[in-house]
Formats: sequence, structure tokens, C-alpha cells
Amino acid sequence: MTAPRFTAACVQMRSTRDPLRNRDDAVRLIREAAAAGAQFVQTPEVTNLCERNTKVLRETSQDEDRHEVLAGLRDAARGARIWLQIGSLSVKAGEKIANRGYMIDPQGEIVARYDKIHLFDVDLPNGETWRESNTFTGGDQATLVETPWGLVGMSICYDVRFPYLYRAEAEAGAFMLTAPACFTRQTGEAHWQVLQRARAIENGAFMVSAAQGGLHEDGRESYGHSIIVDPWGRVLAEAGNEPGLIMAQIDLALVADARQRIPTLRHTRSFALATRKSETPQLDAAE
Repeated sequence: MTAPRFTAACVQMRSTRDPLRNRDDAVRLIREAAAAGAQFVQTPEVTNLCERNTKVLRETSQDEDRHEVLAGLRDAARGARIWLQIGSLSVKAGEKIANRGYMIDPQGEIVARYDKIHLFDVDLPNGETWRESNTFTGGDQATLVETPWGLVGMSICYDVRFPYLYRAEAEAGAFMLTAPACFTRQTGEAHWQVLQRARAIENGAFMVSAAQGGLHEDGRESYGHSIIVDPWGRVLAEAGNEPGLIMAQIDLALVADARQRIPTLRHTRSFALATRKSETPQLDAAE
């Protein structure tokens, strides 16, 4: 029996401060992807709104049941009859905001939600400072989604630096892992592709990650380079910095092949960590 294949697409965006404009841009690209044969389409992190001003972000974000961008994207999935992974939307969640991803089926129904677990609280060498925990509430649950092709693991952006999340999803049966993102230009240039390829290689899984790219209205500069990587670590498709689409065929036979060649999922072992005290005399600082 031939392993199933399907076409996946990443929608690369440059989201603005206008949620409805972002919705319309995403819907247009989703329809383009579906018309070109994509059966699975993914949008990037913060699809609905790029806004660094916390007050404005809170005022602009909406409750899930009244979320205009979510409703519009669900309609787009239903109209195109595709599986749609919304990389993330800012959604009101009590006093803070959830950075929440969604999986939408071809009937436009929400089949899964994922709240970003790892929050980006860093001070970068170029002077950029990010404190997502001041605004966003972190998730505490990894999410796998049943699709017609198998299990898909969800994550968002900064999560990609925490390999244990993807290992857990792969060990639970995921054939495809995802990390839609709004990576900064500085960190993206240094780490984006190698992280994506590493997560694919170490788990023998496809990695599909749509991204934001370019200079945004709120002043941030995101890296772009939406990417699709196969289970052997080969880059099947990669964008530049401009909004648009990338597409690639997902052949599930490659997952079985990679996991047979390098069976790390079977070889994982638990272990204790021992710290040994050195008996070598310590050098004096003056020496």
C-alpha cells in the first residue's frame, strides 16, 4: 500500500496593526494556496495583529466567541475545503491575552487549540527587549491533532528552542511538527533554519513553519523565511522576506524511512544525572 501524500502550504505575512486588513490578506493567500492544490495550509504566529504596545494590544484583541479574524479564517477553510492551521491569534484570556493557535477542519470547525507554552522574555544584543509574559498567559498543554494523514504536533515560535516538546509529540505519534512564528530578524538570521532542521532530523518528522517577514507597523522587524523541512532535514521549500506562499509535497513514506534509518525514537532511554566533584586543585586567580 502506498503511503499517503498531500500538499502543504505556508502563508507568509507581514501583519499590521489592522486586524481586518490582516484577515483579508490571510484569506486571499489561503484561497491562492487552495487553488494551487494545497490541502493543508498554515498561517504564521500573530496572524491577526502585530502590536508591541500592550495597552493597544489588549484593547484590540477579542474574545474567541466574537473574534472577527477567527470567524473569517474559519469561513476561508470551509470555502476552500482545506485543513487550516492558524499559527496564532491574540485572544482575550482574563487579565492577559492568549497567544493561541487553532486547527480548523474543512467544515470550518475548530478541532484543536494550542496556547504558546514558552514565552519570549529576552534582552537581545541589538537593544531589543521582549517580555511576552507581561502581556500573554502561557499555556501548559502540548497539542496533537488527528488529521486524515495522521497526527500533527502544534507549537508556536519560541517553543522551537525547546526540543523536549517536539520529542514528546513525535513519541506520541506525530508525523509532522509545526512552529509558526514571528521570529525577530536578528535571531532568525542566526538560528531559524538550523532549529527547524534540527527538530525535523532528531524526530524523523516533517517540520512546517509559516512566518512573519519584514518591517511591521509597530516597528518590529521579523525574519520571514517560512520553511518546510522533510524528516531527513532537507529543506523542501523556503520563502524570502516578502509576503506570499511556499508549498511542498508531504510524503509520509519519508517519515517511516527516516525513522527506520536512524531510529532515535526507539533508542531513547531515561538516565540519571550525576555531578562529580573534581579532586584537582583549583588554580589561583592570579595564575
